[in-house]
Amino acid sequence: MDFTDSIIQYRRYLKRRNLSQCTIRNYLNSLKHFLTWLEVPVELVTHREISCYIERLQRQGKHPKTINCQLNGIRSYYNFLRYEEGASLQNPVRTGSALRLPKPLPRYLQDNEVDKLFAALKTRRDRAMFLLMLRCGLRVGEVAALCIDAIDQKRQRLLVKNGKGSKDRTVYLSRDSLCALNDYLKIRPASNSSGVFLVEKGKHRGSPISVRGIQKRIEYYTKKAGVKASCHHLRHTMATQLLNVDADLATIQDLLGHSRITTTQRYCKVSNVKVARDYNKAMELIMEKSIFLGRSDRH
Repeated sequence: MDFTDSIIQYRRYLKRRNLSQCTIRNYLNSLKHFLTWLEVPVELVTHREISCYIERLQRQGKHPKTINCQLNGIRSYYNFLRYEEGASLQNPVRTGSALRLPKPLPRYLQDNEVDKLFAALKTRRDRAMFLLMLRCGLRVGEVAALCIDAIDQKRQRLLVKNGKGSKDRTVYLSRDSLCALNDYLKIRPASNSSGVFLVEKGKHRGSPISVRGIQKRIEYYTKKAGVKASCHHLRHTMATQLLNVDADLATIQDLLGHSRITTTQRYCKVSNVKVARDYNKAMELIMEKSIFLGRSDRH
């Protein structure tokens, strides 16, 4: 097997599948780390080698999610060899190889935490970026990739292109998020870039801000405000707030771009306001129909 050629063809295969650049990079890096460790030819790898590799990653303290991502990259490569290249081999990464992941409930910000965070913001750009996550449910990568032509001022909405899973979706702009966005666009640095949010200082001024650049901004502000939060917590907060005012679960799913309703349903478990309201409303109806309790209340 011409190993070098197979890697080149594999990269082309990933691009043909229209995977995101991030996914392609992760798959190739996962494969690189695995092959560097591997002591037998690629075609002779069995589930035993995969198990040993998993144990090695665990000893290194890798998070189960990171290990599963590595396994996805290796599995994808062997699928390519088998089905695209016609190699006579079995995929050593079995279906049950993935590690079981903890499923912590989504964390969201309380109203006073949101107030503290936004009171600490210094620039129009940062306010606009954070409001798009808080009000529109954008992921940090979607904020970084947002282009000018994706803004529909007339209909007060955004077209999110190539979101997670390479899916497009439409999200709507609240009054305050639209106002913040327009306030920023008025002072946005001149640039040939079509990206909405740009670096404002330094040698990269006028270049699109990176995902890491946005993350650094929220790290700075949360430390300043004394609030524990990440970009994704703003998105969680938007979902929880919508649920608390009885927004339809399917609507929230569409706005967040979740592939499965079960992902959105996890927010029901943290929405204590809605749970308490639904419980009290139901109990009032039950008690109204209860003759026995009605008599007890009169004593």
